[in-house]
Amino acid sequence: MGMGRGAGRSALGLWPTLAFLLCSFPAAVSPCKILKCNSEFWSATSGSHAPASDDVPEFCAALRTYALCTRRTARTCRGDLAYHSAVHGIEDLMSQHNCSKDGPTSQPRLRTLPPAGDSQERSDSPEICHYEKSFHKHSAAPNYTHCGLFGDPHLRTFTDHFQTCKVQGAWPLIDNNYLNVQVTNTPVLPGSAATATSKLTIIFKNFQECVDQKVYQAEMDELPSAFADGSKNGGDKHGANSLKITEKVSGQHVEIQAKYIGTTIVVRQVGRYLTFAVRMPEEVVNAVEDRDNQGLYLCLRGCPLNQQIDFQAFRANAESPRRPAAASPSPVVPETFPYETAVAKCKEKLPVEDLYYQACVFDLLTTGDVNFTLAAYYALEDGRMLHSNKDKLHLFERTRELPGAVAAAASPLAPQMLLGTITLLALMSVSW
Repeated sequence: MGMGRGAGRSALGLWPTLAFLLCSFPAAVSPCKILKCNSEFWSATSGSHAPASDDVPEFCAALRTYALCTRRTARTCRGDLAYHSAVHGIEDLMSQHNCSKDGPTSQPRLRTLPPAGDSQERSDSPEICHYEKSFHKHSAAPNYTHCGLFGDPHLRTFTDHFQTCKVQGAWPLIDNNYLNVQVTNTPVLPGSAATATSKLTIIFKNFQECVDQKVYQAEMDELPSAFADGSKNGGDKHGANSLKITEKVSGQHVEIQAKYIGTTIVVRQVGRYLTFAVRMPEEVVNAVEDRDNQGLYLCLRGCPLNQQIDFQAFRANAESPRRPAAASPSPVVPETFPYETAVAKCKEKLPVEDLYYQACVFDLLTTGDVNFTLAAYYALEDGRMLHSNKDKLHLFERTRELPGAVAAAASPLAPQMLLGTITLLALMSVSW
C-alpha cells in the first residue's frame, strides 16, 4: 500500500487540527461512533500483516470498508467535526491511490510494523527529546508532581489540594506551552446534579525535532489505543518515540509517555466514565506564557469557588437523622446506597479513611453507581504510581476552606441541607 508509515497519515494528518476545534464544544456524549471507524481502519492497515506498499487493491478495500463504516454512523454524526474530517480524509486517500468507490470491502491482510528500534528507539535521538537530559542536564533530578480527576468529579491538583467540583460541560485541566488537556463532564442521570467525565481530549503540541502535534481523544465506551491520526508515537521526526501510547488493558487502561517533557498520563474507563492522572515536572506545569493573566487551568489553579462542593459537609449530614423536607421542591436524586452500605463498600477497596475513601462514599450516596468505588480505588493507585512523594499519597484535610457565612449555612441546623440532595452543597456563588 502507499502508506508505509507516512502516506496514509499524510491525509489523516489534518485530523489533529480539527480535533482541536472539536474539543471546544461542551456537547453531551454523542452516539456518533467515528472513533470506532478510525481505530478499525488503523488496525486493518497497520497491524502485523498490513498490505505491502505496492498492494493498492488491498489498501483500497480497506478504504472502502472505512467509508462504509462512516456512512453507517452518518446520521448520528451530523455536526461532528471529527466525522467530517474523516470523510474528507478518506476521499483524499482514495484519490491519491486511484481507488474506485465500488469494489470489495473485505479487510486487508495485516503486516508486522517495523521493529521499534528501526525508526523509533534511536540511540542517536536528540538530547532535547529526553527531559532529564535536556531541561536538567546541569542540575539535580526534576521535582515531579501529580494531578488526577475521577468520580463525581474529584480533583487532586498539582499542589495536592483535593476538591469536589460541579464543572459540568467542557473544562481545561491543563493548558501550558507543551500540551492541553480538556475534559467534558455530563450528568450521571437526567435531573441529577451529579456529573462525571464522559470525554477527554489531550493535545500534545509540536515540539522541535521531537514530535508533531498529536491529539488523543477518548469518550464513553471509546478508549482508543492510538492518537486521532492512527499513530502510536510522535510522528516522523527524529525523536518521534519520545511520545508513545501504550494500551495496558484493552478498552480500559491507556498510558501515554511524553519523555521530551518528562510526563506520564494515565487514562482509564471505569464503568461508563473516564478517569485521568498525570505525572509532570514542576517546570513543565508552570510553563505558561502569562500565568498571572491565564484563565482556567484546573490541575494548577483548582476549580473556581462557585464550582466547588464540600462533600465532607454532605457526609456529616448523611450520617445525621433524616430531616423533614423543605417547602421548596428538590431536584431529582437517583436511587442511592444507604450510608452504611456505601461506607462498607468503600472500605473494601479503600481501607484508609482518607479523602479518596470519603470521595468514594460521596459518589455512592450521590450516584448509586458502585463503579465509582473502583474509580476512587484506581485514582489512588495511579497516585501511588505517579506521585513523587509517597508520604503525601493520602490526604486528610478538608476539601476546601469555607467562608464563615457559607460554613454556617452548611451546619447541621441548616434546613436546606437534606439527605441525598447535593445541590445545597453548592451554596457558594462567589466568583473565582
